[in-house]
Amino acid sequence: MGMFKVARVETKPYDGQKPGTSGLRKKVKVFVQQHYLENFVQSTFNALSAEKVRGATLVVSGDGRYYSKEAVQIIIKMGAANGVRRVWVGQNSLLSTPAVSAVIRERVGADGSRASGAFILTASHNPGGPHEDFGIKYNMENGGPAPEGITDKIFENTKTIKEYLIAEDLPDVDISAIGITSFSGPEGQFDVDVFDSATDYVKLMKSIFDFESIRKLLSSPKFTFCYDALHGVAGAYAKRIFVEELGAQESSLLNCVPKEDFGGGHPDPNLTYAKELVARMGLGKSSSGDEPPEFGAAADGDADRNMILGKRFFVTPSDSVAIIAANAVQAIPYFSGGLKGVARSMPTSAALDVVAKHLNLKFFEVPTGWKFFGNLMDAGLCSVCGEESFGTGSDHIREKDGIWAVLAWLSILAYKNKDNLNGEKLETVEGIVRQHWATYGRHYYTRYDYENVDAGAAKELMAYLVKLQSDLTEVNNIIKGVRSDVSNVVEADEFEYKDPVDGSISKHQGIRYLFQDGSRLVFRLSGTGSEGATIRLYIEQYEKDPSKTGRDSQDALAPLVAVALKLSKMSEFTGRSAPTVIT
Repeated sequence: MGMFKVARVETKPYDGQKPGTSGLRKKVKVFVQQHYLENFVQSTFNALSAEKVRGATLVVSGDGRYYSKEAVQIIIKMGAANGVRRVWVGQNSLLSTPAVSAVIRERVGADGSRASGAFILTASHNPGGPHEDFGIKYNMENGGPAPEGITDKIFENTKTIKEYLIAEDLPDVDISAIGITSFSGPEGQFDVDVFDSATDYVKLMKSIFDFESIRKLLSSPKFTFCYDALHGVAGAYAKRIFVEELGAQESSLLNCVPKEDFGGGHPDPNLTYAKELVARMGLGKSSSGDEPPEFGAAADGDADRNMILGKRFFVTPSDSVAIIAANAVQAIPYFSGGLKGVARSMPTSAALDVVAKHLNLKFFEVPTGWKFFGNLMDAGLCSVCGEESFGTGSDHIREKDGIWAVLAWLSILAYKNKDNLNGEKLETVEGIVRQHWATYGRHYYTRYDYENVDAGAAKELMAYLVKLQSDLTEVNNIIKGVRSDVSNVVEADEFEYKDPVDGSISKHQGIRYLFQDGSRLVFRLSGTGSEGATIRLYIEQYEKDPSKTGRDSQDALAPLVAVALKLSKMSEFTGRSAPTVIT
């Protein structure tokens, strides 16, 4: 047992260490500056109450991106110096963000200890590598991201920090080998416990889903499957869950070796970046001639996001959460007693609202940010939730969970096919979605992103849209001048949310135009950084007539798109004739 001493290192503040809901994200070259990471970590320790640090157990791991291994050693040494009793590290410093949440909530150490928080080293779906992004965020004892009260305190501390504590003479711990390494310091023993990244998470998944029924589905010669981890941390779980536990072929795993630079790719599970999976599923520009698998899915860098695909068929994240909620009680044992409630982020389509109404469930519409779902879950008000940006989850943890969403879909497919595995034809992903539309109606949905717009022009556009809301007659006149076949706007507002749990109010969360037929237009401003602002425009057309739910999405949305662009004077304000990205 090596002895260590505590050093107090003088430092000066860095500008701009403001953590968002997803922590602090910057280029690697910013993080590797002298004292940069240390300042943020010490500011976090100083923002937490003493009992959450002294004598506490902390988790330190992440998605394995470039600079993680160095960062883990720095945080271990700073934890020791700040009086932390033990640090838990996933083997090779790999833990998905959902697995960190599960470890905080579920894992019990050999000595009976439980974790009270975690430093997660991730920049989520952003690229990794020496010239790309790194990130760090702190999660609380409920397994969810630090609330604003804590992140504000961290930011204030970063502006005045003068010194940090570190055990400089503590040797680096071998994080590739499972086991406990013990040291002795001024306050007694300090342990670093390196443990298997997957065990606790796999155990939790097995307590939620019927693995036996999924295994039967995957063993059917008629069912084929493909999972793409995009070289993110999901690869540390994919083989264990899909191959070893569920019996899938190893050849069904794509890009499942975690890499520091995500193989040079962009680990964002959407139709643009998951190119290999999209091609394999028959949705690419050129088809390989091979018959696509029945089911495909992808994850992002830290495995909290997911994309669900059927054969030549894309499931929108908004539809995905609605379909999971509609089938959860029958298909997933964890929910067999019923759902406590459901929730979605405001820009996500209203497909979930219709399910909630049909099934008489509590329903919540919240601002963007997983912490709002976490509050509802901690209060026992919400079981299933999701957002349009490929995040889906439930109250088993306090983060979105990409692999959970995949297992939920496999459970629904297994349930729908339980008496049919030897039949002629299996129920498909596309079949399940079309059946859902026939029952609940379809929300045609698209998102237009206008990136790097002049920040002043973006604010003027938003102010104009707010002002326009004061006269709905004028709004409807403009609409009828563009398309007479578009329904009237019956309500328009700037979304604000009063949290039913803690009473906090979140204002200016987006501008909404709500139509008589259930359609919506939503405008949001995202990030007004040095590179200008991003305007996000969400366009949603609701169609109840079952004979019209099979139309091409772009055709169905064309009238509303024309209305949105005219109403907002998008090209006049931004000078853009087209969006940067269409989702």
